[in-house]
Amino acid sequence: MNILVLNVGSATLKFQVVVTDAERIATDRDERLIRGQIERIGGESIITIRGADGASRRHTAPLRDLRAAVEWLVGFVSSDESGTGLTSRGELHAVGHRVVHGGERFRRSVAIDSGVLHGIEETIELAPLHNPHNLRGIEAARAALGSGVPQVAVFDTAFHHTLPEHAFLYAIPYPLYRRHKVRRYGFHGTSHRSIAHRWRTLTARDRADVRIVTLHLGNGCSACAIRGGESIDTSMGFTPLEGLVMGTRSGDIDAALLDYIAAKEGLTLPQVEALLNNQSGLLGISGLTNDMRDLLAEAHENQDRRATLAIEIFCYRARKYVGAYLAALGGADAIVFAGGIGENSPEIRRRICDGLQWAGVHVDETANDALVDGKEGRFSTEASSLAAWVVPTDEELLIARDTFRVISGIEPT
Repeated sequence: MNILVLNVGSATLKFQVVVTDAERIATDRDERLIRGQIERIGGESIITIRGADGASRRHTAPLRDLRAAVEWLVGFVSSDESGTGLTSRGELHAVGHRVVHGGERFRRSVAIDSGVLHGIEETIELAPLHNPHNLRGIEAARAALGSGVPQVAVFDTAFHHTLPEHAFLYAIPYPLYRRHKVRRYGFHGTSHRSIAHRWRTLTARDRADVRIVTLHLGNGCSACAIRGGESIDTSMGFTPLEGLVMGTRSGDIDAALLDYIAAKEGLTLPQVEALLNNQSGLLGISGLTNDMRDLLAEAHENQDRRATLAIEIFCYRARKYVGAYLAALGGADAIVFAGGIGENSPEIRRRICDGLQWAGVHVDETANDALVDGKEGRFSTEASSLAAWVVPTDEELLIARDTFRVISGIEPT
């Protein structure tokens, strides 16, 4: 089955075309025909394409909106120029969509019909910056491919529906949960699920034997405690703002700060929330950038104090969550790093692990330094009782597999 995977943002569209079926999933032989992203939708868009051979190409095209972008994409991937081997858009058999928020209703990936569309619309107030774009992606794919091509929604929140009540409820008046569904939902679930599945494949473990802490570290960051292949706690909460320090998000703060900052700075509460989401985190502390690569360079080359401080706070918060989740799990077999920072920064991995020797983590410096640019493997010493791994996340592959499973009537795993 040739599956088009779409991940829609406000002005961007990430995509892949994946060939998969039951046998390919079982033997880990799914094939990526093409991947890439379209940026600056709404004007002269920049299109980056990477073929199966790994070579990258760039195009530009005037794409006035998301529907035009998806129409261009479908036409391109089914043309000779794309190198996919597809000769018509009819050879795209299904579409899988990343949908950020599924609320309490959507606990697994589902085939999209009018009822599902209505359910996603009902969660817009929970994810106003994401779900409207996801809906537009679904509509654009239907316009480009027709209503006969099945589409599947894969929800970021679905993996965390296994959290027990004591983990997902806040200690606020219980009627607020009953009336307004105020609770921890967690995000990055597709990534954490992908990481856990790949780790158990690499270590030849049964799902029931998985007991790990996963760290998705990029511009957005989250931690997850996974037992028996299920999420039992996660750092992001009602929104993606809670938890770890991120590129521009503050992570955990005292809730009373919102009124205090609003009064002192003459801001409205929505403006304070925007400040915490878009001007805080690594950017807010350093005053320079939200890019960890640039902060590390500033710290090393210029000994910039605030860049150094931002890195220290980032690593400390991550290490603190690891310790908390080791307690929640009653111990674990591994800490698994993923995401742009987690996969490509040996120094950040080393800093987070430094101070976890009490838990049994001892870093093999040579192995750690070698794990960049998509490489996967263990970087703790053989003597470590708690292993440390790098496992690159592959959300698009998981979305493609779930799309095949849902359409085929196979329970997603």
